[in-house]
Amino acid sequence: MIKSNIKTVFDCDRDKLWDTITDNHNYAWRTDLSKIEIIDETHFVEYTSDNYPTSFTITKKEKLDIYEFEIKNTNLKGKWIGRFRELENGTIELDFTEQIETTNWIMKLLAKPYLKKMQKRYIKDLKKELNRK
Repeated sequence: MIKSNIKTVFDCDRDKLWDTITDNHNYAWRTDLSKIEIIDETHFVEYTSDNYPTSFTITKKEKLDIYEFEIKNTNLKGKWIGRFRELENGTIELDFTEQIETTNWIMKLLAKPYLKKMQKRYIKDLKKELNRK
């Protein structure tokens, strides 16, 4: 299993942070996506800018605590865990971990650097969106 983690501290309203991350209807701030198709309350499909689909199943969603889902596409399967922790100074630490298994050996070689790159892009987009709001 390939694992990638990123931690970032945000100095913003907790609810705004949670709502921005968990609202799949408002995804325009994500530079890596062309669209999100919402199936129901626990299932959605993200499409990359190249229209490559990845299916998600939300397995845990506890406001301002944890957001967790399973991930699956033709190249990989795994899970994503996002933890929210308020620090003593009032800031919020996000701790995102993605764990995947790949279906081909080439992906095994490229997966960890790719995950790191995508996590950094997500955080950059998120910061930009929070500063905009």
